[in-house]
Amino acid sequence: MPQSIRRIVTGHDASGRSNITFEGDAPNIMEMAAWPGARITDLWVTSEMPIDNDGLVDRGARPIRHDPEPMGTIFRVVEIPPEAQGGMQDTAAAFAQMGSHNVPDAKDQSRHPTMHVTDSVDYLVVMSGEMHMLMEDGETLLKPGDCIVQRGTKHAWVNRSGKPCIIAAVLVDAKRAARA
Repeated sequence: MPQSIRRIVTGHDASGRSNITFEGDAPNIMEMAAWPGARITDLWVTSEMPIDNDGLVDRGARPIRHDPEPMGTIFRVVEIPPEAQGGMQDTAAAFAQMGSHNVPDAKDQSRHPTMHVTDSVDYLVVMSGEMHMLMEDGETLLKPGDCIVQRGTKHAWVNRSGKPCIIAAVLVDAKRAARA
């Protein structure tokens, strides 16, 4: 059962006093057509550095993309279903749905169909469930509370358990590593 994510966004009123600008279930959700059970919920997105904290626009309400814009960030929650549910059906279609140009090539897919690189540094926290993070060399089991700093390396998320794994992630635009 997909989990709703309650989102609270603060801001300022017309007189400059702090307030709660948005509160409730995050509305920007992408169900992955080519990956049954996978779900991305974007909570907030920025496209500049330093970040502009003014305004009343819901910056989480834009088309979901895999990678942050140049000088941008993405705060999201991702639900990764167990591979036993069928796994990703069409890797190219899934990456296209997310508007990603980092589609895995045949060599990367020989390790896992979702092995890919990003142009970001990603800070992730496993909220519930468990999954394996595969690298070109090695893998590790991730459990609730584990924190990952994913520095634009080739990786894949593999859920070998019997229930969904939910991770919170902050993606920050970054220069691609020379070896990626």
